[in-house]
Amino acid sequence: MSRSAATSARPRTRLAAVGGALLLSALTLTACGDDDGSDADAAGGLDTIKVSGELGKAPKVEFDGEVLPDEMETDVVSEGDGEELAAGSNALAHIWIGNGFTQEKVYDTYETDSPQLLISSEISEPFKKAIDGNTVGSRVAVASSAEDAFGEVGNPELGIGNKDGVVFVIDLLGAVAAEPTGEERPAAKWAPTLIEADGIITGFDFAEANKPSKNLLDTTLIKGEGAVVEKGQTIAVDYLGQVYDAKKSFDESYTKDPTSFPIGIGSVVPGWDKALVGKTVGSRVILSIPPADGYGEEGNESAGIKGTDTLFFVIDILGVA
Repeated sequence: MSRSAATSARPRTRLAAVGGALLLSALTLTACGDDDGSDADAAGGLDTIKVSGELGKAPKVEFDGEVLPDEMETDVVSEGDGEELAAGSNALAHIWIGNGFTQEKVYDTYETDSPQLLISSEISEPFKKAIDGNTVGSRVAVASSAEDAFGEVGNPELGIGNKDGVVFVIDLLGAVAAEPTGEERPAAKWAPTLIEADGIITGFDFAEANKPSKNLLDTTLIKGEGAVVEKGQTIAVDYLGQVYDAKKSFDESYTKDPTSFPIGIGSVVPGWDKALVGKTVGSRVILSIPPADGYGEEGNESAGIKGTDTLFFVIDILGVA
């Protein structure tokens, strides 16, 4: 839960298809190239660029002319040894985007060291091409026309006109599972019971739970077999939060999409930072967070959280990068 999250806000840093607004802007912008297509006739595809550098660090992309392929092209620059990502998979990735006409970078996630959560139902075709059938740890290059990548108007917010080409370099850093998997364990006696409807978590039942503790508590319901979460990494999760004895949640992602954020560095409430570092991917945990490890004495008025409220969260750790 983000420190400043309102009731409907979630701690996400990802761009929906690199930002719904960025990818689906209704504005129009023509390319810098000639309208008669003469420049496009001389343009190439991935054969006109060279990508080098280490996975997870900003790539060096060298252009040898304009990039504007006749159809979308994909190349695995370096192949990882992680799990294979099937079509429709979600993934955590670093992203570099360049304008194929100006041959300049227009966007990347490396400068802020914030891998993005790519949700299969929201991303555009170049990202799907980069994920489909490739393995975690791979660096994939994709070349496309602006229209194939973003639609007929291009992407004005990135400075990509509707007649430009686009180059994507995508580092596949982590798979994001659809649900937690691992060894099931009984909840601690203090923990509330999960309420589910049609297999979806909808809230907590506090009828048999202990009174709130002044200490930060956590209990593992599913012990995942994936990687251990480390400080400074980006994790992908589903979650639900509810104030003790409240009748409904103040925030949740189970009916929406997973979300992602850096862990252990103050991007979320202290209780999450303290409790989730050291957990394993695939785990489902319940946290009891006292005010000092939540929103403090001020609470979070927009979410209906008072400074004296103890917060309960159920969190599914679905991926890490």
